[in-house]
Amino acid sequence: MKYEVLLTAQAEAEIEEAYLWICEDSPVHAAAWRRGLLTNVQTLKAFPQRRPVAPESAAFAHEIRQLLHGVYRILFMIQKNTVQVLHVRHRAQLPLSLEEE
Repeated sequence: MKYEVLLTAQAEAEIEEAYLWICEDSPVHAAAWRRGLLTNVQTLKAFPQRRPVAPESAAFAHEIRQLLHGVYRILFMIQKNTVQVLHVRHRAQLPLSLEEE
């Protein structure tokens, strides 16, 4: 089964924020990071359930899984034939809270 992958506005904003932060040191590295992250996200089209459940998932009504990209966690949920990317967070950030969701 092939899944449709959608990024929420929040995830897109977090990607842009991380890109701009990385860009301060190296625009070339920032562009490569963003391309790699978006390519990695597209791997969720096939077998997204193979990715581990995120540690904070137990606090939510729906299961949240994670895909790692360098020092970033891509948090997503699977709904029928759709993978919805909810957040892109640095590993140093605290786990996702109910208030953020």
